[in-house]
Amino acid sequence: MSPPESSAPRVTAPIRPVIEALEDSRIVEVWKLGFEIPDVIGLWVGEGDLPTPAFICEPAAAALKRGETFYAQKRGIPELRQALIDYHRRLYGITLADDRIAVTSAGMNAMMLAMETLVGPGDNAVCVTPVWPNIFATAEIMGAAVRHLPLSPTPSGWRLDLDRLFAACDERTRVIYVASPGNPTGWVMSRAEQQAVLDFARRRGIWILADEVYARLIYDGDTTGRLAAPSFLELAAPDDPLVIVNSFSKAWAMTGWRIGWMVMPARLTAVIDKLIEFNTSGAQPFLQHGCVAALRDGEPFVAEMVARYRAGRELVLQRLGGMRRVRIVRPEAAFYVMFGVDGMTDSLAFAKRLVHEARVGLAPGSAFGPGGEGHLRLCFASSPERLSQAMDRLAPALG
Repeated sequence: MSPPESSAPRVTAPIRPVIEALEDSRIVEVWKLGFEIPDVIGLWVGEGDLPTPAFICEPAAAALKRGETFYAQKRGIPELRQALIDYHRRLYGITLADDRIAVTSAGMNAMMLAMETLVGPGDNAVCVTPVWPNIFATAEIMGAAVRHLPLSPTPSGWRLDLDRLFAACDERTRVIYVASPGNPTGWVMSRAEQQAVLDFARRRGIWILADEVYARLIYDGDTTGRLAAPSFLELAAPDDPLVIVNSFSKAWAMTGWRIGWMVMPARLTAVIDKLIEFNTSGAQPFLQHGCVAALRDGEPFVAEMVARYRAGRELVLQRLGGMRRVRIVRPEAAFYVMFGVDGMTDSLAFAKRLVHEARVGLAPGSAFGPGGEGHLRLCFASSPERLSQAMDRLAPALG
């Protein structure tokens, strides 16, 4: 007979200290406040206000009805891998071998797979910040340290100091993480900067983890007139120490689908294949058919979304520009504006206050690492009506 619960011996089984010490997301901390406020305008997370279009949903629904609910190849169904090869050829003029591609269960999963492969205890990863904070956790979970290299806000945009970036790397640096276009800054890395980082990584034997999730959300195009930011893939050889992470979430309005992809040297393929097995066993096959449609038929939709977000950017920049306390750094890409607020020393507390007093949800700049405090991030991927209403509500606190 078991002893009464009150008299049972207390057993404390340890968990890993590094996991116990992980910080909660400050973005989510603010987001949760809005759950109890029905009329809050949430511009805190990175997604638009439109659902996934029918031309993407219908092939996924058809595959589900056909019974494509079984395990699939871990690196993705062949149709999607081929669609990704075709997509990169059209967009960048490069031909990828099939064994360099892996479909993942979200871009976040791809980040985690990369860090599981590349870093461990005693290593460090150098991250260009302010940046999406989840990347810090992927390195810390593996026991690696994160070194932050902040961009500098200037009137003409955010700027990267390459000398400082290279100086931050030492003999224990295994990864340089760069998100371009950047979240939350909208910063876009130039081709010359990419070449310099790639040359440095080759010399030092350091991996580049390039987050190109927002590559399609660029508002001025490049010199070719295409709708895409520069990619490391255009410069790199197939065996360079480069891992590209991408996602269907942003450009195709598919945040809830949780499908991403990686491009990597072929020597990583077998390792990533095993890690996919041990993490998720692969992405849902019926959803992948929707991703095929997004790549094959989605260019008009991408162009429509970019036009919509460009209009949102201009509306928000114009309105914020008239607010006395606001300092603006104009974003080149993505769908955020990261703006400074004079006199704000605790962005988390200020963002919480805005939820209650202005009924507008913004992300605190401190969530994005050094260089972020003193700023707030606003996602402008919403209708003009919704953005205008949010600006009206923010004006008393920021004007």
